[in-house]
Amino acid sequence: MLRLAIQKSGRLSEDSLNLIRECGISFLSASYKLKTEATNFPLEILYLRDDDIPGYVQDGVADLGIVGQNVLVEAGFPALEVEGLGFSKCRLSLAVPRAATYDSIEDLQGVNIATSYPRILGDYLTERGVKANLHTISGSVEIAPSIGLAEAICDIVSSGSTLLGNGLREVETVFRSEAVLIANQNLSAEKKELLEQLQFRMQAVRRARRNKYIILNAPVAALDAVKQLLPGIKSPTITPLAEEGWVSVQSVVNEDDFWHITSQLKAVGAEGILVLPIEKMIS
Repeated sequence: MLRLAIQKSGRLSEDSLNLIRECGISFLSASYKLKTEATNFPLEILYLRDDDIPGYVQDGVADLGIVGQNVLVEAGFPALEVEGLGFSKCRLSLAVPRAATYDSIEDLQGVNIATSYPRILGDYLTERGVKANLHTISGSVEIAPSIGLAEAICDIVSSGSTLLGNGLREVETVFRSEAVLIANQNLSAEKKELLEQLQFRMQAVRRARRNKYIILNAPVAALDAVKQLLPGIKSPTITPLAEEGWVSVQSVVNEDDFWHITSQLKAVGAEGILVLPIEKMIS
């Protein structure tokens, strides 16, 4: 049985549990439970503090973990990373008071900076030849400038609203992060096989999330142009319609390209465009 550690609460926890469920793995979850066992896959889920997950996986207490890449790198275990999962994206950024003068990273020379990520920030500043005084604190980093603890902060940013609410402005992006799957490097052959099965399911779910299934009607005269816009996985599926001179075209479109391609399809004569979600996508 694989033991998978995830954050016990918060957005990353919710996203991780949703991914596991979309992989067809069933389990009971309750806020008071610190672990639960899947009913249809050899998997036990442990609910832990996110900062503890890399160490637990490194030591073999847990076989796998889902954790923010920022937490993994700050803990000093980047080699545990198996693959990025594409959700819970954020950035670690430097911010200064809105009224402060800031032109470049050199302005932080000798400045006091409050952060919960001294390893990542220290490496970033060293690479740029900047020596600053780092004050490591946990939680409420944004308050540091207003109480005189530091002249700048480095903290996780999603929308930036927390910075604005505390009179700060973002000036440098230090690190970009997302949820990652991590694994102990000494898994048994049996557990490696289970990990491959789990990865196969996760990749099918993630691939489906990134793509849409599209169905449309198009005049035969425009078919070559439509096929150029909709290459599909191998090629689009084309079916003649009852109305002579028209065909139905079915294909897969990447979410990032969808709106651009749709406008181009309409321009070449496509009609009745339907877009459907994909539950799983196996290449």
